[in-house]
Amino acid sequence: MLYTCLSKKIMIRTFYQIHLQKYLTPSQFLVMTILLSLIQSEKQVRLERLARVFPWLITAESRRRKLQRFLDVPNLTLELIWFPLITYWLATYCRSGQSLSIAIDRSQWGCINLFMVSLIWERRAIPLYWSLLPKLGSSNFESQTTNLQQVLPLFLEYKVILLGDREFCSVDLGNWLKEKGVSFCLRLKKNHCIETENLVWQRLDKLGIVILNLFILSRKKSEKNSTCYRI
Repeated sequence: MLYTCLSKKIMIRTFYQIHLQKYLTPSQFLVMTILLSLIQSEKQVRLERLARVFPWLITAESRRRKLQRFLDVPNLTLELIWFPLITYWLATYCRSGQSLSIAIDRSQWGCINLFMVSLIWERRAIPLYWSLLPKLGSSNFESQTTNLQQVLPLFLEYKVILLGDREFCSVDLGNWLKEKGVSFCLRLKKNHCIETENLVWQRLDKLGIVILNLFILSRKKSEKNSTCYRI
């Protein structure tokens, strides 16, 4: 009776229900709907906290183990569960050829180094793909392109603009994005130099501008160890 009441209160759009029920058993689907509701209400993703408030008439430790087993379900993958939902969402809310912004970012907490690819929509970031990097510190060209390759096929019918901070401003990534037909806006440090005329190099903070649209063709080190870009 408790489970029936909970499933009625937790509303999921029909397409989501149909899609999720293809890959989850009825029990697993119920756990997911309850878990999604608790994450929204508790604003927490810590397993211990969610297990403590999970409305299952068993001990807290048993609830924790049940959630662990659910999160280990083989069908809970981005390719099976998440990507089809993103594709449906894009087809519903976006028109073909529309310009869409995708942001890449990396966050590190202790020994956890997370690479994230997100869709920017109405001043919010919708996660598209994420992965744990095998090392600490900045990402490299290989990890950046590997993660982006998982997402770009979802946006073949749209114009994609990639956004990234200073970590991702590299000639290799810029050329790779150009080959893929992806526009990009990658932040440069203010002490970087650009060639405004033949053999005339200027630092960005000396140009007196706020926004600068660049296409980077090459990069080199100046005598003062500032990074210089030819555009």
